[in-house]
Amino acid sequence: MNTNGVNEPTIQFLGAAGTVTGSRFLLECGDTRVLVDCGMFQGLKELRLKNWDNFAVEPESIDAVVLTHAHLDHCGYLPRLVKLGFRGPVYLTEYTGKLAEVILRDSARIQTEDAAWAVKKGFSKHNPPVALYGEPDVDTALKQFQPTAFYTRTQVATETFVTFHPAGHILGASFIEVEFFGKRLLFTGDLGRPEHPLLRAPGAFPEGQFDVVITESTYGDREHEVRSTDFPSVINSTIDRGGSVLIPAFAVDRTEVILVRLRELIEEGKIRNVPIYADSPMALRALAFYRDAIDKHSPEIRDDIAETWQGRDPFDPGQLVELMTVEESKSINTPPQPSIIISASGMATGGRVVHHLRGMLPNPKHTVVLVGYQAVGTRGRNLLEGAKEVKMHGEMVPVEAQIASIQEFSVHADGNELLQWIGVAKDRIKKIFVIHGEEGAQEAVVKRVEDELHVSAVAPTDAQHFAL
Repeated sequence: MNTNGVNEPTIQFLGAAGTVTGSRFLLECGDTRVLVDCGMFQGLKELRLKNWDNFAVEPESIDAVVLTHAHLDHCGYLPRLVKLGFRGPVYLTEYTGKLAEVILRDSARIQTEDAAWAVKKGFSKHNPPVALYGEPDVDTALKQFQPTAFYTRTQVATETFVTFHPAGHILGASFIEVEFFGKRLLFTGDLGRPEHPLLRAPGAFPEGQFDVVITESTYGDREHEVRSTDFPSVINSTIDRGGSVLIPAFAVDRTEVILVRLRELIEEGKIRNVPIYADSPMALRALAFYRDAIDKHSPEIRDDIAETWQGRDPFDPGQLVELMTVEESKSINTPPQPSIIISASGMATGGRVVHHLRGMLPNPKHTVVLVGYQAVGTRGRNLLEGAKEVKMHGEMVPVEAQIASIQEFSVHADGNELLQWIGVAKDRIKKIFVIHGEEGAQEAVVKRVEDELHVSAVAPTDAQHFAL
């Protein structure tokens, strides 16, 4: 139990302040502590090292954790929190629970393998190299999951109630209405877009007055690209010169969205008909949940998708090859024929895609297509900014392949979409905290909220406290 003596409700920002990773927001009042999101820091080394810091409060003093969705920067620290002593319930939606299990097991495996590789190759500065957490910690965390239905007001701690609403970002993703000791808050999590190819648009902003809204700002300083000819053009030009296309993609949702787009382009005759490799066990497990949600007419799935594709596969144009084993993956490190390879991770920070990059980056025939946000300090960001060589497993690899950036696949609301969604409630909101964005993006949203919505807005700094 919390014994800090705080008698008024407060919020503390323990991550995602001036950065897009490590979403963790601590609500405190008296003896009650509730953590909204429990994300891992990614990207720059100085950020990744934060994962090893002592947590701001004793983990065993936290009454409950509430998760908006299953991406690593929102749930990836949970097994570490459990390892450090947290034993309370974790409230989340059904598919967030299913996807989080896949993502957390993969994260534990990669960390364990990377630590073992570092020991073998002797390139780590840590002695001995260790993982942040392992599979046993994930097993323990999963036992604490409490799947919760959308639109159902649920008590999670003393004078603390949450209601999940579909956010249209990835399967299971939510924005969360929180009632905390008489204060009413809304956490956007990662807000989706109106035209997601599979999921319904984000639900409407809830009725009533809100003391605080905590909004993401990942793409708060830009507008998303509309569909263009760039994507098919890049694919065709690569294949025409005998090369292959490598797409580092987040395993959850991004892979599914790209597969749908590739199927459409092949059916329309707009790209060459070549093998498509989905090379990520995590992505394939997530794909199974998307297929399940479509077949079950999940309320998160668009009606037209559920009706058109029930019992059929919207992800396979006829030449999709699903690679589960390491041996299968190794066979395409240097692709034997022109092909399209989709492999995790989305920022090229780990997993199988790193091995593909090692094999393909030195060859100018190939193209690496970056299709999502690339955080500062990630290998994807380095490629995006024109690096001539990148470090992988302690070695520098030359970049001779073509690098393309296609941003039409984003499932984050851009600045306009955020403002439109929040703006319908501008007269019902006292204050907005802008988080989960790089500094420029956060500042852009703060300015627009104040100038256009006329609501007080703050971009909190790391570890900053506020009274609610």
